[in-house]
Formats: sequence, structure tokens, C-alpha cells
Amino acid sequence: MYNSKIVGLGYYVPDQIVTNDDLSKIMDTNDAWIQERTGIRERRHVRAGEDTTTSMGVKAARLAIERAGIDKDEIEFIVFATLSPDYYFPGPGVLVQRDLELPTVGAVDIRNQCSGFVYGLSLADQYIKTGMYKTVLVIGSELHSRGLDMTTRGRGVSVIFGDGAGAAILSREENPEKGILSSHLHSEGQHAEELSVIAPGMGTRWVTDILKDNDPDDVSYYPYMNGQFVFKNAVVRFSEVIMEGLKKNNLQPSDIDMLIPHQANLRISQFIQKKFGLSDEQVFNNIMYYGNTTAASIPIALTEAWEKGKIREGDLVVLAAFGSGFTWGSVIIRW
Repeated sequence: MYNSKIVGLGYYVPDQIVTNDDLSKIMDTNDAWIQERTGIRERRHVRAGEDTTTSMGVKAARLAIERAGIDKDEIEFIVFATLSPDYYFPGPGVLVQRDLELPTVGAVDIRNQCSGFVYGLSLADQYIKTGMYKTVLVIGSELHSRGLDMTTRGRGVSVIFGDGAGAAILSREENPEKGILSSHLHSEGQHAEELSVIAPGMGTRWVTDILKDNDPDDVSYYPYMNGQFVFKNAVVRFSEVIMEGLKKNNLQPSDIDMLIPHQANLRISQFIQKKFGLSDEQVFNNIMYYGNTTAASIPIALTEAWEKGKIREGDLVVLAAFGSGFTWGSVIIRW
């Protein structure tokens, strides 16, 4: 079997910056309250009529393709991770194929929320390992701002999330000691409703009833999060899945050169950093500037860390995510 390696990275975020002070003008909150609980100072929101989940993903993908030094037509498969697709269906994978004017390659959509990019990398890695494809495009993109309750009622969730996209080009690697060494995926559906958007969905109501009621107080269309419960589970699962990946490859926490955790909450990242005895130089966080961009958070952070020269050839890079579902996972990479 082959290994897969990341040969190109790119990200895109809207240019509209929304600070905590900006939010304090439309809901009962303040900068100190938000930073104390999440570490977030600002996030990006799209402007009306400018970006979509797909268009942001395409912009990130174009940069990743350029940096990979490949012709776009070399891409043989698309994996698109998001919880905020442009349409109920079809998913954004096929829209990327159309907008990049690629041949009629396959496209799949990943609905694993905050763990989406980790799941997407694992899927792409398996296709390359088995020899089915040589080059795969993986995108994580989210447009949260159009689906948030931007009032005091929704502040516990709405202050956390931002918009953006990240992309990676994976290619075949002949050296078995380089590239993605292993990936580890888990789920625990018994906690599905603890972090969720229930509507619109076919599980409880007819579409005709939803349209007929048109109830402005129906909060099932907005994200719900049992914050403390999610936090407690996240710190446990992050630790477990990172150690699972390290043990699989006969490695120790001290071997990590760069940990890129999903940017859910700075306090979670700091807890994991302390637990594993990692220095500030061994962990990359950018939630302060972008908020939680769910499936886009790891590729955005990974790209930024690489751009800043914090990831070099031969480094051991660990990606880890936890989110709605609950789902969680890790990817161990020898850069």
C-alpha cells in the first residue's frame, strides 16, 4: 500500500471582522465575558451576497492547488466537509467540481461537523493507500453567520462561531515513513442532541407544517449546545484519541512537534496542552481571531501554522477534533 501526504494547503476567510464589542451592540454580552469563556476576540462573517460555503471552499482550494504545483485536472476525487451546505441537497462537493471546471470526478460530502476535516482526511487517505486515487482534494468550509440567533437569547452559542474555509491536496507518497501515518475515528450518538440543530429535518415535522406555522419563536432552527457537558466530554475524548494515535505509531507526547486541535474553545486547547506537557511552540491556536469554524478550523489553522514556518519537513504533526454527534478523531502525520 501507499501513503498519502499533504502537498498543498490553502484557506480563505471573509474580510469582515466582527469583534466582541460589535456583538455587545446587538446582544447582552461584552468582550471580557466572551474572552474569559472561549478565548475569542473576533471572528469573520460573510457580507450579504458575497460568499457561500461552496465559494469559500473553492477559493481555499484554488490556493491549495497552486501551492501543490499541480494542474487542477489532476484531482481525481473531492471530499467536502461542512454542516452548512448551500443547499439541503445536492451537497457542495459537486458544486466544487462544477466551479473548478474539473472532469467528472467523484465527490462526497462529509457531515461530521467539527470532526469533518479529520474524517475527510481519513477517507482521502484510504483511497490513496489502496491505490484507487493518486490526488484528492479535501475541503472544510462553513458559513455559520446566516444561521445564528444573533440576539441575547442565542448569545451562548452565537458568539462562538465564525465563517471560513480551508483546503488540502493529498497525493501519493512512496515512503512509508512520511505522510499520514494513521487516523483514528469515533462516535457516540447517545449524546447527539447535546450539540445540534434539529430543524429543518424530516425527523419530527412535515415541511408543509413548518411553512404553515412560520413560528418566530421556534428555536429548533438555531444551534443548541449543552456547553458544560460538551466541554467535559471534549477534554476526555481529545486526550484519548491523541494517545491512541501516538501509541499506534510507538510515539510519546514529547515526540509531537505541532498539535493542531480543532478550534472549539481556547480553554479546551489549553487544558490538552497542559495535560500533555506541551510548550506554546508545540500547539497552534487561532480561535482568538476566527472563532470556531467547525469543519474549517483545522485546515485554516494547519495552513496558518505552515505559512508561519511552524511546521517543517520531518515534523510530527497531530490533528485532533471533537464535536457534534458526538464524533471525534485524530490524524498522525510525518510532514
